[in-house]
Amino acid sequence: MTTIPLRGDSLHRLERYRRVRQRTLALCEPLTAEDMMVQSCPEASPSKWHLAHTAWFFESFVLRDFLAGYRLFNSDYPWLFNSYYRSFAEFPEKRLRASFSRPGLDEVLSYRKHVDGAVERLLCGDTNPEAVRRIELGIHHEEQHQELLLTDILHAFSTNPLRPPYLPGGLDAAPGARRQGLIGDIPAPEMGFVEFTGGLREAGYAGTGFCYDNELPRHRIWLDSFAMANRLVTCGEFAAFIADDGYLRPELWLSAGWDAVTANHWRAPLYWSGEDDETKIFTLRGEAPLIRLAHAPVSHVSFFEADAYARWAGYRLASELEWEVAAAAQPVRGNLLGTERLLPAPWGLVAAIGPGRREAGNAPAGDGGEPPEEIAQVYGDCWEWTSSAYLGYPGFKAPEGALGEYNGKFMSGQMVLRGGSCVTPEEHIRVSYRNFFAPETRWQFSGIRLAR
Repeated sequence: MTTIPLRGDSLHRLERYRRVRQRTLALCEPLTAEDMMVQSCPEASPSKWHLAHTAWFFESFVLRDFLAGYRLFNSDYPWLFNSYYRSFAEFPEKRLRASFSRPGLDEVLSYRKHVDGAVERLLCGDTNPEAVRRIELGIHHEEQHQELLLTDILHAFSTNPLRPPYLPGGLDAAPGARRQGLIGDIPAPEMGFVEFTGGLREAGYAGTGFCYDNELPRHRIWLDSFAMANRLVTCGEFAAFIADDGYLRPELWLSAGWDAVTANHWRAPLYWSGEDDETKIFTLRGEAPLIRLAHAPVSHVSFFEADAYARWAGYRLASELEWEVAAAAQPVRGNLLGTERLLPAPWGLVAAIGPGRREAGNAPAGDGGEPPEEIAQVYGDCWEWTSSAYLGYPGFKAPEGALGEYNGKFMSGQMVLRGGSCVTPEEHIRVSYRNFFAPETRWQFSGIRLAR
């Protein structure tokens, strides 16, 4: 740990770096070394791999380029823990990460300490502005992996016949569970819609801090008038879709969606089991009856399921730009990772969280002004599927070099999600943030907001 006195921005960067790195370790505290080896589907990664890969990112893109005399911890790690940066190094097949019994957990933790000491030395010096930018990118990259670590371990535990919880004590052990209605004893209000006037607007990141390249450039858009639901679709409402044979009616589904339903035998969201009054949902806090989560937002649905539900309900999904315009005036607050609930919570939770953070410069442009009323659950709970394909904004250009592979090369066959989830770090999310996954993806905390 550094003992050199620091002030201002340098101290802030160092504290934020330490805070994020420590949170990753804290998320692993409930896990055994055996837990951290499990990879239960090709899309997921073992927790131990997440620990190593996030250290790899700082070593590969910061320390090797900007810290004079830096020595690699292990000459095999640059390729072993590479994820998908082909112009940097070759890498093992992703689905085989569970076979990495070596290096052991102790060595991976030593690797993290080695990297942390070097990054702190770099931050305590006269840091190159490009190094500062990459460290900030590395911090946000690690926050992404904090979310992935939790979604991956949820999937892993769901495949274990013992159905072990990530955290013990069940739903009642969640902070403020009964007081804030987490366990479903406070019903969601009737769904309503908030109207937004059409016109010329702006979208994309407008601030002066960090953003990903796919949030730029800020640009003008034209939107027709639209309306957004004032809350997310609940588990109870989605159960009505199931009861009405929603998974058995091809007229509700996109062609590729129906193919996914039939090929994968979908009959309910991921982690739902049983039928009717016996339905249960597996969560990071263990398995719980549907009736106890009926008023919480439905989660772990694919884009195809979200789209089919919207069609069944007589509505549609919003475009990502409609979502951004509707959310622009809302403070960044919600059931995010910092609440430590680790599962979507009912409507009534938002009022107890506080005022949140407002995004300077991202208010809607043009006529229309502020929305007439607040839409709830904008941030946290569940990533919200939109109807928008993941593409570059007009004028988008990926950065040169290996870091240009971070986002741009995935702009094909993916759909955009907005708003963050109950396992998204609160400092990580913003109104212009664009998440993206293939339309059949279900293992993320992904939910539904209706539009018309």
